[in-house]
Amino acid sequence: MTRVVILDYGSGNLRSAERAVRRVGAEVEVTADPHAALEADGLVVPGVGAFAACIEGLLSVGGEKIIGTRLAGGRPVLGICVGMQILFERGVEHGVESKGTGEWPGTVERLHADVIPHMGWNTVRAPGDSQLFAGLDADTRFYFVHSYAVRRWELDSDLPGQQPKVTWAHHGEDFVAAAENGPLWATQFHPEKSGDAGAHLLENWLRTL
Repeated sequence: MTRVVILDYGSGNLRSAERAVRRVGAEVEVTADPHAALEADGLVVPGVGAFAACIEGLLSVGGEKIIGTRLAGGRPVLGICVGMQILFERGVEHGVESKGTGEWPGTVERLHADVIPHMGWNTVRAPGDSQLFAGLDADTRFYFVHSYAVRRWELDSDLPGQQPKVTWAHHGEDFVAAAENGPLWATQFHPEKSGDAGAHLLENWLRTL
């Protein structure tokens, strides 16, 4: 059975994520233990709340080293919501800048929209060759709850090798809803709160492990 660790660093819908990943057929452990996180077939990095608090929690358990080591070895990592945001270089909230893990270039900023937070169901625009969204219709909706997002994808498209697949959504403006970049995948929405659509997406991820 595929083994997945949900990284416990004090922030995230840990039990919801655990139930969702177990539902689609994986053996799941919620832990901050580095050995277990490094040895698992897949690592899920959840996150809710403020960027600064999440990155502080991640650093407190050495999570940035765990993520970096896994990715250096081609070992899959899935970030969810703020767990996606902290993969970028920096976040800016209320004028305060915090450093992320820097796995991707880019800035997490407040969305320019009439209604904040962006909360509820929304569609996404996934690339035709996306593995994460394979088998899902274009009008499939996922559950979002956030006020901040990455508004510009900045990874150099001229880099050699496999190019990132970036999925977009719209709330007031376009923002990055998901990304697939080698072993590092992430979603701004919550697959664990997105019903059958989220379960299908998690199954797609598990198939790559």
